Amino acid sequence: MSKVLIIGAGGVGGVCVHKCAQVPEVFSEIVLASRTIEKCDAIASSVKERTGRDIVTDTVDADNVPELVDLINKHKPALVINLALPYQDLTIMDACLETGVHYLDTANYEPLDEAKFEYKWQWEYQERFKEKGLMALLGSGFDPGVTNVFCAHAMKHHFDEVHQLDIIDCNAGDHGHPFATNFNPEINIREVTANGRYWEHGEWIETDPLSFSMNYDFPEGIGPKKCFLMYHEELESLVKHLKGLKRARFWMTFSDQYLNHLKVLENVGMTRIDTVKYNGQDIVPLRFLKEVLPEPAGLGERTKGRTCIGCRIKGMKDGEPKDYYIYNICDHEEAFKEVASQAVSYTTGVPAMIGAMLMLTGKWTGEGVFNMEELDPDPFMEKLNIHGLPWTEVTFKN
Repeated sequence: MSKVLIIGAGGVGGVCVHKCAQVPEVFSEIVLASRTIEKCDAIASSVKERTGRDIVTDTVDADNVPELVDLINKHKPALVINLALPYQDLTIMDACLETGVHYLDTANYEPLDEAKFEYKWQWEYQERFKEKGLMALLGSGFDPGVTNVFCAHAMKHHFDEVHQLDIIDCNAGDHGHPFATNFNPEINIREVTANGRYWEHGEWIETDPLSFSMNYDFPEGIGPKKCFLMYHEELESLVKHLKGLKRARFWMTFSDQYLNHLKVLENVGMTRIDTVKYNGQDIVPLRFLKEVLPEPAGLGERTKGRTCIGCRIKGMKDGEPKDYYIYNICDHEEAFKEVASQAVSYTTGVPAMIGAMLMLTGKWTGEGVFNMEELDPDPFMEKLNIHGLPWTEVTFKN
């Protein structure tokens, strides 16, 4: 049994705390900290009501390494689960190194002043974590996270070589708002408005934002949806670790309503991430926009429908071509009944708990910095079926 410190009290943090509380044989003590103690206390109250377990809450500025060090030394966890903003990954990693504590996150580092998703900053911590005998697990969400493990599972059990990978993320839910984002609006909009990128024949090819699309017929009654090519961080690690890969792409669905609102916001400058002067103060338009949009953690009660996230993989097995699809479908209303959250937060918070569980129970061990596909996929795939994210695999006839 182990104590964990979870940093971040947004939608994903709420799910992760609830799911950890469901497994007391692993997570014997849970501490939740964020800048806003009221958010932590609200999550703790929900967990108490649902599971009867007490959650310790605390405050921290995750941009401040000395504050983080004090927090970790105060609570002495075996593992820090970082569910704060991507800008704060490096400060939390620094604090873990200083205090000698293992680290896990769900999204890679991104500089505050540039919408640039790259693992290079965190990969540079490899030797420092190795020297301290510590493990840092990167991207233990769904995408990245489960999608990486899906690929490792396919490589281990279904393919000798993977030639083409398409990661396809569909949210077929409806929250009833004219415009809202299903996770942190600042991160979501930075991601969607960035240039697309995909890997083909050994090089990265850049595209204008949302300029390439395809239609995909999603399974189990979800049906055909328009998907847009984007860049997503798991591609950066997967092109390093999948044998024989010739092309890797990431796709996401968006409604016309979402895209129309986003275009207007872009045109009037509200998605800018640089500072502008307003009444003598420096403000970042996108950060202001975040404050007036609906809070993602509060969308759960209104959201209906399902998500479908999976990997369509083509390659070779025993000298023959193979076309394979592995996916998860998650129901928004079922997620809300269980943990008071919509499915987008659920599909990220559950894998964070599973990654932490595998680290704390010794199923996943190592010294240094690891991406999910570098570890044995089998125990993670087993836990997905047990803890709320069951997967289905289909092989198509050539």
